[in-house]
Amino acid sequence: MNKRINVILPATTVAVLDRVTIKGSRSALIDRAIRHYVETQSRQNLRERLKDEALANAERDLQMAAEWFPLEEEAWQATQGEKRKK
Repeated sequence: MNKRINVILPATTVAVLDRVTIKGSRSALIDRAIRHYVETQSRQNLRERLKDEALANAERDLQMAAEWFPLEEEAWQATQGEKRKK
C-alpha cells in the first residue's frame, strides 16, 4: 500500500531529481534512494561498531589468549603423546 506524503526539498534537489527521472517516476527514485541510504548506513554503522568493539576489547582478548595458550599447548602435547602410543 502506498501512502502520499508532502516533502519539502531545495529547488536544486528538485532540479536534479527532474533531470534524472522521467515524468511520473520521482516517487520510485526517492523510494530507491531512501532504501539504499538506509541499507548502506546500516552496514557502515555495523562495521564501525564492530571495529570499535574489537579495538576496545583487543587488550582483553590478547590477555585471554596468553592465559589459555599454555593449557591448549599442554592438551595438544597430551594428544600427540596418545597418538604415539597407538
